[in-house]
Amino acid sequence: MNKIIVLIGAPGAGKGTQARLLQERLGVPQISTGDIFREMKNADTPLAKEVQTIMSAGKLISDDLTYKIVRERTAREDCRETYILDGYPRTGVQAEQLEELAREQNKEIKAILIDIPVDNLQKRMTGRRSCSVCGEIYNIYFKPPKNDNVCDFHPDTELTHRADDYEEKVKVRLATYEEMTKPLLDYYEKTNRLTKVDGTGEVEEIYKELAKIV
Repeated sequence: MNKIIVLIGAPGAGKGTQARLLQERLGVPQISTGDIFREMKNADTPLAKEVQTIMSAGKLISDDLTYKIVRERTAREDCRETYILDGYPRTGVQAEQLEELAREQNKEIKAILIDIPVDNLQKRMTGRRSCSVCGEIYNIYFKPPKNDNVCDFHPDTELTHRADDYEEKVKVRLATYEEMTKPLLDYYEKTNRLTKVDGTGEVEEIYKELAKIV
């Protein structure tokens, strides 16, 4: 039976990287609600216009409207078989609505958590540095540059530290993720549809585990 893969992972867990690999290598489309909302900012459809009005008023998009958007996007031909949802569902209400969509599309739901300890996530995020010239990414804990805070390929360029990656902001982002995601994990765990994959290994190792499940 074809599946709806609900991919779950904290900021810095490598969820986006893995979703892209699954799409490139297995041809399983990655449906990101963030990408859909960005596309809708310039689209000229009745649904896009509704979203644009809400966004310009600074309001939050409701669960019902988000569901409508996901339903419309996953009705396209590329989602006829298995597809990955990235960033949806985020709430208990959305999880219930997804059950309805799965029945409609005759698919089963499988949730996968890329599981990484919080202290590891903090180091991944607070340790990130990048080169403004070539875009090379380093990590002071796991992949430091050869010389302190300068790019290996552009030794005259000091590495930059993203504002979002400072410790206080990282703590807030991780706490928000924990708070929002726990009910979702409980929901799928209770129905035996949650699989945890160790996210501390190499990218290829994690990919192999995910590919087996997908």
